[in-house]
Amino acid sequence: MKDLKDEIRSNIRQALSEDLGAGDLTASLIPAEKELTAYVVSREDSVLCGTQWFEACFQTLSSNTQVHWFASDGEAVRSGQKLCEIAGNARALLSAERSALNFLQLLSAVATQTRRYVDAIAGTNAVIVDTRKTLPGLRLAQKYAVTCGGGVNHRMGLYDGILIKENHIIAAGGIQPALTRAQAIAPAGVFIQIEVESLQELQEALSAHATMILLDNFTLGQLQDAVTLTRQQTGQPVVLEASGNMTLEGVRQVAQTGVDRISVGSLTKNVQAIDLSMRFV
Repeated sequence: MKDLKDEIRSNIRQALSEDLGAGDLTASLIPAEKELTAYVVSREDSVLCGTQWFEACFQTLSSNTQVHWFASDGEAVRSGQKLCEIAGNARALLSAERSALNFLQLLSAVATQTRRYVDAIAGTNAVIVDTRKTLPGLRLAQKYAVTCGGGVNHRMGLYDGILIKENHIIAAGGIQPALTRAQAIAPAGVFIQIEVESLQELQEALSAHATMILLDNFTLGQLQDAVTLTRQQTGQPVVLEASGNMTLEGVRQVAQTGVDRISVGSLTKNVQAIDLSMRFV
């Protein structure tokens, strides 16, 4: 993962720039020297995430801002629970409030949804994995939130892993030539994963010595057959990942087929912000 502190600074600069522009006209109604205290409370059960982004929004505008947290990233919080208290320059608190809450609500939503999926497959050998279906400019932030929810990051981008999908296979001339080429060009330490859409394609991938295989839109029966086929035919570990329209209601059945990983695009794509409220004292 890239340096998180650098990413947070970049995220905050962009967020404050688009919101403040040349300056907060409404906050100028408040005396420049006035100090205020505020608190944030959760309006629903959730998993907290984004505290560093939240703090940085205020401290970028006023370095003297103090934030005291009553919960940490990755911790489950209850509806009505006070999450933190903030004290500092009134103008800075008012100007940064929306951006700070945007980050905290969004990232807590990702962590909360991830935790739901992780809890749903508890006791199985599978793990929940994220995808590249993230909000533009917030990939690292959202992937950090996935880990706070107990999930596992897949590749960060196109630069740190090879995932051969159906269009790559078509362009390369088939599964065998695509894998052979990938194995020849992959830098040290970079994983190679190939997507298959049928048991026949799975057999081709296994014959080409694939070590990571993405089972795309397989039925439960096909997943079970895929696990059995893979375990019978290979003398080395092969990571099997199930993907495609994974729902919270059905994910446990998928995990019970014996796959190693389950990728869920909705963790970061279909995000409903957690309801948080900031109130001044």
